[in-house]
Amino acid sequence: MTVFNITFSPTGGTQKAADLFAKSFAPEYDNINLLDCKQDFSAYTFNQEDTCLVAVPSYGGRVPAIAVSRLSQMQGNGANAILIVVYGNRAYDDTFVELQDTLSDCGFNCIAAVAALAEHSIMRQFAAGRPDENGEKELADFAQKILAKIQSDAPTTPLLLPGNRPYRKYGGVPMKPITSKACNQCGVCARECPVGAINAENPSQTNTETCISCMRCLAVCPQNARHISKMLLTAGSLKLKSACSGYKNNELFLP
Repeated sequence: MTVFNITFSPTGGTQKAADLFAKSFAPEYDNINLLDCKQDFSAYTFNQEDTCLVAVPSYGGRVPAIAVSRLSQMQGNGANAILIVVYGNRAYDDTFVELQDTLSDCGFNCIAAVAALAEHSIMRQFAAGRPDENGEKELADFAQKILAKIQSDAPTTPLLLPGNRPYRKYGGVPMKPITSKACNQCGVCARECPVGAINAENPSQTNTETCISCMRCLAVCPQNARHISKMLLTAGSLKLKSACSGYKNNELFLP
């Protein structure tokens, strides 16, 4: 069995959860980075002997549209898929069913799923420190449980996941990164932007129509020169405080 760890993780939280799971699932695995806009994702063809861990963040209760587009180019050919949805303590809404539909449509066999908590990518006070020690152990134990089921050759049953069809409408996030005077035009943000929204010749310029507010540029800027308006952060934090407060547990799905 060849294992692939397929991730869309602009700020690292989704990657952390996926890696914790992958390391317990298999001693070796290949990484596929859905952030790389230069890759030809149609070149990825799998088979029934493969298992793909597919990890995405929930954006407003949906799979990021660019991740859907890139996953849709792959050919599953009956490969097993384990779905990992990572969210920042509000809710994942229809992310699971959209990810399951996307993968099933291109030939993957969805066999299990995990909803994992990670630090909110914009308002980082929510779910700070997640996945924590308890969450890490839970992910590791569940990975072993799924592996044992695969190795037992037990008959598979349909994976039923929470969510609605049609999916909830996603209108985007009004918070777009802005650049401070600390920017030295190094271009790291432009190279790392998963949707090419930053001008490579003048990285201080961002196409706000193309930008998906993933905060990748904030995470990779070596000068900490990109940020979100404090006024918008404060307003967003107040809006989400009730929904994002409190401790939520990981959710595990295995038929």
